[in-house]
Amino acid sequence: LEPKEIKREKGVIIEEINMHNDDPQSYIELLFNKLLYGDQPAGWPIAGTKENVSQIFRKTLSSYQSSQYRAKNTIICLAGRFNQKEGIRKVKKYFKKIKKGEPKKKKPVLEKQGKPGVLIQYRDTDQTHLLLGVRGYNLFHPQVYTFGLLGIILGGLMSSRLFISLRERKGLAYYVKTGASSDTDTGVLVTRAGVQNQKCLESIKIILKEYKKIKEKGVGFQELKKAKDCLKGRMALALEFSDALASFYGTQELLENRIMTPEEKYGKINKVTPKDIQKVAKDIFLPEKLNLALVGPFKDKNRFKDLLTI
Repeated sequence: LEPKEIKREKGVIIEEINMHNDDPQSYIELLFNKLLYGDQPAGWPIAGTKENVSQIFRKTLSSYQSSQYRAKNTIICLAGRFNQKEGIRKVKKYFKKIKKGEPKKKKPVLEKQGKPGVLIQYRDTDQTHLLLGVRGYNLFHPQVYTFGLLGIILGGLMSSRLFISLRERKGLAYYVKTGASSDTDTGVLVTRAGVQNQKCLESIKIILKEYKKIKEKGVGFQELKKAKDCLKGRMALALEFSDALASFYGTQELLENRIMTPEEKYGKINKVTPKDIQKVAKDIFLPEKLNLALVGPFKDKNRFKDLLTI
């Protein structure tokens, strides 16, 4: 850990932070996490702030490396065309000095919300960027595949509900996308959109209307099948690359302490029914789980809070 290399890299990271802060479409992600989780690791920007990056020195990195790079929390995953026996021999050779013992455990994420949340950053932009979503399911929830399919149905395809209602029919947004993501102890379903400033309130109403519609009326077999085909197809295409294959298996082992094959995951996806989709929608689309983060020429968040009901 050469001090001059650390100093140089700190400059690179600070410029990366500046880049994300200058781009509303990127910064809105940081704002949404802050809204959901506040002042705890899940709510902090991954790159850090310019101030705390500036205060990282060799001693800081060395101490972290010493406490966290342990055999118990290290996964080595090899994928591709290689000799298995030789691969294992090299892993043993190069990692034989890795430290044993317990690494420091991460703090559990605290989720606390009893009413809709709104966080606005005023910027004199030509377009309003917003993230509107709800708290959902973590990786271990029995309905995590249903949760993912719900996101695709709402806004994961160019023929999805929000793409049609917000962009194709109304022309209110260039980009609009909904997706569900799950971590070890958190999960969110969120719609991202860049909309006309003067049509921002209308756009939020349309998104909420689609949330409410799928909660009350559910989804048909054909629409669900299209979402399933999309999810399985994306997975199959991604796994054609050896680095993605390594990540697929390694991440499961690291985060979930279990491994499923693609075929097993496809089986889980295939079992999801329209009834499951509606059940999850009814569970997550509640006013007290709604959150809206927004970057645009607005200052009064009360006008947006009044909209957040399903």
